[in-house]
Amino acid sequence: MNETATQPTAPLRARAEIDLGALRANVRTLRALAPGAALMAVVKSDAYGHGAVPCARAAVEAGASWLGTATPEEALDLRARAGLPDGVRIMCWLWTPGGPWREAIEADLDVSVSGMWALEEVVAAARAVGLPARVQLKADTGLGRSGCQPGDDWAELVGAALCAESDGLLRITGLWSHLACADEPGHPSIDAQLALFREMVAYAEERGVRAEVRHIANSPATLTRSDSHFDLVRTGIAVYGISPSPEVGSSADFGLRPVMSLKASVALVKQVPGGHGVSYGHHYITPGVTTLGLIPVGYADGIPRHASGTGPVLVGGKWRTVAGRVAMDQFVVDLGGDELEAGAEAVLFGAGDHGEPTAEDWAQAAGTIAYEIVTRIGTRVPRVYVNEGVGEIAEIVPEVVGEVIPGYEGDDVAQGCDVKRSGT
Repeated sequence: MNETATQPTAPLRARAEIDLGALRANVRTLRALAPGAALMAVVKSDAYGHGAVPCARAAVEAGASWLGTATPEEALDLRARAGLPDGVRIMCWLWTPGGPWREAIEADLDVSVSGMWALEEVVAAARAVGLPARVQLKADTGLGRSGCQPGDDWAELVGAALCAESDGLLRITGLWSHLACADEPGHPSIDAQLALFREMVAYAEERGVRAEVRHIANSPATLTRSDSHFDLVRTGIAVYGISPSPEVGSSADFGLRPVMSLKASVALVKQVPGGHGVSYGHHYITPGVTTLGLIPVGYADGIPRHASGTGPVLVGGKWRTVAGRVAMDQFVVDLGGDELEAGAEAVLFGAGDHGEPTAEDWAQAAGTIAYEIVTRIGTRVPRVYVNEGVGEIAEIVPEVVGEVIPGYEGDDVAQGCDVKRSGT
């Protein structure tokens, strides 16, 4: 993990400043956009590179009642170290055969199940540990990744889960799916996926599923499609103040503020003559007498090599561009003859308040998305937390229970069902 004291005791080669005040403000903004739903702050991949434990705590302080991770290992670490208040749920969804199901059940995690193999494993673990599992059934409504296919596969999974629930081995706590093109408002797949999700939810509920939450909205859908909010919205990149749809609106347009600022200390400033080659391959040749500044971060720190010759940096109050190739540990900027001292601050990206580039600027320079820019910042770069300001834990938003099917009394589920591993 990349956790660092609020104030470093010595100058740092580089640092990623994480503004937890901005994160809390982003969570409050997102909650206001989905007032009828609970909010999940997704903290997978070490909170998109920002630090899972501090960001999880700050999100909960601002009112997130759920936290989400990809892997069960991430979720187990969060449960063990974050010191979360009672009532905060943690969900994880990227499982492979033989995963730590038993540990997840003992840690009171919500686990995602997309097919029969996973249901069989979680049921076996529940029997072994003597506790019911909290299971969320995932529907593939069109993304084509994890999730159960509609039709017979969904019917089999729902039926088997209900049987296991009737035996006290699990509780179906959620029905969920994921949108493929929510960052492209108006894309026809969005309406198609929402319609199919409603159908698959209705099928499950008609057969007796009483999930605590139904959810499909990711960050872009939370921002642009109120009809996708259901009982819970899963907000990832938006929590960290980055627009999931920069073609539609900037972070500021959505009322969000970037949380991470990446800074480094200039390691060397020197004058060189015209015609001087810079970095590997000499893809940059100085056009005349100039000064070069050495920035001591490279692709081993997460600076994209694809941004060689294009990546922007604020040095000495001016935008500079990476001169030549980004190397493993460093890159060079042409200071255009400006005289600076070694140790001057170089800001690779931040909120943009002081004219510095943003993560989106780096994404455009590297031909990628801002998600990747912040997530790839490596472990050699310490995270320094500002505006930690331990505040009051916000009142947890109660989960909205799914619609009740008239006439259901809870006694029409098949009894004595058993879920067994195929071939045993």
